Amino acid sequence: MSEDLSEKSWVETSASFAPAVLGAAAGVLLGDLMNRDSRRPVALGLAALGFCALAPTAVGTVVDLVNGPRSRRGSRRTLRHIRDAGVAPDEFADLEGELGE
Repeated sequence: MSEDLSEKSWVETSASFAPAVLGAAAGVLLGDLMNRDSRRPVALGLAALGFCALAPTAVGTVVDLVNGPRSRRGSRRTLRHIRDAGVAPDEFADLEGELGE
């Protein structure tokens, strides 16, 4: 079972790393074909596009660190949801009347 998990993890890691390697290879090949004045704006544009593509992941990671179940705030929120998930105290009034308490 652990072999399946390690292989799956390796496959997922290589699959996520492949586009970066292909992009770097294409950059090296196209860098030689372009002159210096046109390389810089293209590189800055692609870098900005990369940062925009990375932003949701970074924001999600930070939000998970702040509000996730492993943080103090997240564990308090989880406990509050568990406590509030039960029956409201007003709903016990009819039951107490029937039992005579």
